[in-house]
Amino acid sequence: MSTRYKNLIGGEWVDAVSGRTFQDVNPADREDILGEFPRSGAEDVGRAVEAAQEAFKSWRLTPAPKRGEIIFRAGEILVKRKEELARLMTLEMGKVLKETRGDVQEGIDTAYYMAGEGRRLFGHHVPCELPNKFGVAMRVPVGVVAAITPWNFPLAIPTWKLFPALVCGNTVVFKPAEDTPLLAHRLVEILFESGLPPGVVNLIHGLGAEAGAALVRHPSVALVSFTGSTEVGREVATVCAQTGKKVSLEMGGKNAILVMDDAPLELAVDGAIWGAFGTSGQRCTAASRVIVHEGVLGPFTSQFVERARHLRLGSGLEETTDVGPVINETQLSRVHEYTEVGRKEGATLLTGGEVATEGRLGKGFFYKPTIFTDVEPTMRIAQEEIFGPSVAVLRARSLEEAVEICNNTAYGLSSAIYTRDVNRAFRAIQDLSTGITYVNASTIGAEVQFPFGGVRQTGNGHREGGWTVLDIMTEWKTVYVDYSGRLQRAQIDV
Repeated sequence: MSTRYKNLIGGEWVDAVSGRTFQDVNPADREDILGEFPRSGAEDVGRAVEAAQEAFKSWRLTPAPKRGEIIFRAGEILVKRKEELARLMTLEMGKVLKETRGDVQEGIDTAYYMAGEGRRLFGHHVPCELPNKFGVAMRVPVGVVAAITPWNFPLAIPTWKLFPALVCGNTVVFKPAEDTPLLAHRLVEILFESGLPPGVVNLIHGLGAEAGAALVRHPSVALVSFTGSTEVGREVATVCAQTGKKVSLEMGGKNAILVMDDAPLELAVDGAIWGAFGTSGQRCTAASRVIVHEGVLGPFTSQFVERARHLRLGSGLEETTDVGPVINETQLSRVHEYTEVGRKEGATLLTGGEVATEGRLGKGFFYKPTIFTDVEPTMRIAQEEIFGPSVAVLRARSLEEAVEICNNTAYGLSSAIYTRDVNRAFRAIQDLSTGITYVNASTIGAEVQFPFGGVRQTGNGHREGGWTVLDIMTEWKTVYVDYSGRLQRAQIDV
């Protein structure tokens, strides 16, 4: 019998009020049930928000350096448990061990970076126009933060939201994806082991349409920080606009690698393989398009396909595995539906395009790495986010055409260019309309000390990571101190 887990509300582990549960399934083996989790609803969410409101009264007054020390201790625990958490993550969401180790490391990096912000949280002292008057702008916490996270980075992305929120003095109601509740449970345990007071973080499990929707709509939530699909993100934004909440959205991507005719070809193929098929293509930064100069289209494509055909599918716990499963049956069907779309649109399928059912692969949700060529920029497989191991190769006659193709989607998260020409590289940096650009590296590999996010339908202008996340996790408060001893009127008595 699988372990039954609970919500955490006000420091107490409790079942959902309804008593209903859902199962956490290993995507590499659908018969392997990792646990049962509460299927929470609006009443559970209400209790969690109330607990967060109560805890906010004292947590916001805890000195920021002390808040940072708790996050630092959490980072130290993550270091000690890195391998344990990585193996658990591979079981729960499927990606291979080298990637889940990287996911945990990203959480560690975020902990150390954000712990330091406890002794910074810089404001601004600006000269005043009147004599004997002092002015400063300072950061203050926003209140209760709803952190709604996806399944593809089940530890890293929650740390992107929780750690800065907590260092800034906010309290949190954390609603993880229903496909990866166990890593969320472990992260919250680590935070309280690190000394976090009861109620500062509250964990609510459940389905997005039930627990997630109730959390977004709750009137006492001050900020919704959401990472997920563009479709759901639009709904979140609409509700937040109607209720006056702050909202930070990190949504979809249709990222492209540009391969120029002077590119280091072997390196470009390495980058395309990693960008397209790392995490089975289930990254918002995945390279789902490769735009290749016609001068090297033939040799690049043949090398790319040959490498893809030799990628080994299997359990991510096996060190020989290159590509793990996709997350669930629904996603498996979605990826295959896009294969059929590509065929109908007239693209040429060079490899893959099938559900993998050989041997033990039939027990999980495996899809063969898929490459299309003869893809036109307006085709759906070149415009829509597939979120699986499927990539479209497109032809370009020049850098300018490649940039135009890259920019011509609804998304704008990550881009990359492979070239030996520094002038081309800098023109691409200037003209590619994405939040992130790599030169001679793939579209994935962001570091925590830099802003992360995109433009257009990838997000709503806010950034996670680095110093910029503090701007959504805090409010600015301007303070004037007049020590002249008389009435002074700004803009009048000058």
